[in-house]
Amino acid sequence: MLKRLSFALCLAGMLSANPVAAVDLEKGKEINGTCAACHSDNGQGGKKGEYPRIAGQQVKYIETQLKNFRARTRVNIPMFPYTQERELSDTDIKDIAAYLTGIELDTKMPTYTGKEDALTKLLMAEKVMIIPRAEGDLDNGEKLYKKQCAACHGKTGRGRGMFPMLVGQYTNYLQRQVELYLKGDRPHDEEGTVGVLNGLKAQDIQDILAYLTSIQEPKE
Repeated sequence: MLKRLSFALCLAGMLSANPVAAVDLEKGKEINGTCAACHSDNGQGGKKGEYPRIAGQQVKYIETQLKNFRARTRVNIPMFPYTQERELSDTDIKDIAAYLTGIELDTKMPTYTGKEDALTKLLMAEKVMIIPRAEGDLDNGEKLYKKQCAACHGKTGRGRGMFPMLVGQYTNYLQRQVELYLKGDRPHDEEGTVGVLNGLKAQDIQDILAYLTSIQEPKE
């Protein structure tokens, strides 16, 4: 009994001496100053989808992609000077990923009280993220999404674990990534370059993208 108690106390001491490192959100915010040049202060990305939305993205996905940029296993020229110049450490990556995933963007225009000045109204409006509706067959898009995509990206398209959030992302950006997947320039599934998207018709993919733009507002 004494031996078991001694082992338990020893184990507890070892665990307390090596706590899991906490993320530094202030450091993440500081790092985001560099990211903001393209992705905006709120992580909204480019107005036309030239740069993706990263606010609210899955933390594990952000971490993985930053490591891929740093290792040059994901080729993206605009990211080269930032990941190379800063030489992002694993700790930096965890901090910026945690900061970005914690940013919430509204999907409805704010209600003003009448007491806000012009700048305050502008800043409130800038935090709203509404992706224009894309054309397509919503019924077909919903059916295909639930069958082919939901298992990884979640029923509501908000991602899970290593799989990114799709809903609320710029349609133009998603279209470009699909093209990269289909050309084999970027792997879609965990292994190889041929995945689910290769088995879909162009119109099917368009329908899925249209469906994603129709579910961006959470149901009350």
